[in-house]
Amino acid sequence: MVEFELCAASAGDVETLAGIRAQAMRPDLERLGRYDDRRVRQRLRDAFVPAHTWTVRVSGALLGCVALRPEGDGYWLEHFYLAPELHGRGVGSAVLRGLLARCDAENATVRLNVLVGSPAARLYARHGFTVESSDAVDVFMVRVPSRDAASAGEAVPAVTGPAAR
Repeated sequence: MVEFELCAASAGDVETLAGIRAQAMRPDLERLGRYDDRRVRQRLRDAFVPAHTWTVRVSGALLGCVALRPEGDGYWLEHFYLAPELHGRGVGSAVLRGLLARCDAENATVRLNVLVGSPAARLYARHGFTVESSDAVDVFMVRVPSRDAASAGEAVPAVTGPAAR
């Protein structure tokens, strides 16, 4: 697996992350006939909240992001994008394991949506997410807290950024 670091996001990261989002989502959006480079970048700009977001860095290079937006007694996992060169190298699973351990420790439910037919849905299913509903474009998934992790006293990974706040 590639060594990476999770760091707090800053407002200055938004343009790089918008480009990573465009790269990461392009194949799925093209398959659905919905790719528009300007729109895909603007959607990240419009929804980006640094206080809820971590960046994924490899050797200091900004190569991805993930956000946990608080809602009710849980979170929405959003903006989980990795540069294509990181796909299939274990980084996504490692990031997800760390975030879900934090959520389990808080007894928090996590929700997300993924594009219909996206390979990312398999990653989420492997980590305990199940389909809650779907439409022509999105699949909405949910993961209830793992009682096994919380009861076993599993350590929550140390990260800098939003988790420490």
